[in-house]
Amino acid sequence: MRQVVHHVPDSHMNSYIRFKLALTENEPTIKPYDEAVWAQLIDARMAPAEASLQLLEALHDRWTLLLRSLSASDVQRRFHHPELGVVTIDQYIALYAWHGAHHAAHVTSLRQRKGW
Repeated sequence: MRQVVHHVPDSHMNSYIRFKLALTENEPTIKPYDEAVWAQLIDARMAPAEASLQLLEALHDRWTLLLRSLSASDVQRRFHHPELGVVTIDQYIALYAWHGAHHAAHVTSLRQRKGW
């Protein structure tokens, strides 16, 4: 479970930056990252889960503020993802809504199996 708790803020931080790049540059090419390698770094292996939960909460506060400010034309802004191709902010909102729900289901399922 620790990996999921640390993975979600890592992923969402990268996504938040991608949104900001798409809003401030003309169809930027973003840099992907190797999630498996990030998971091997000391902070992902050793940090308490609470640190990542606090980071995720603060990040989501900022991200929510940004997302609520977007206009119809803003959500049509695009960036180039080397693995996914050209993606609109609107498409990426849907992807990250799914991403958060997907990993929340991992944690919920594990809690049920372990009786936590």
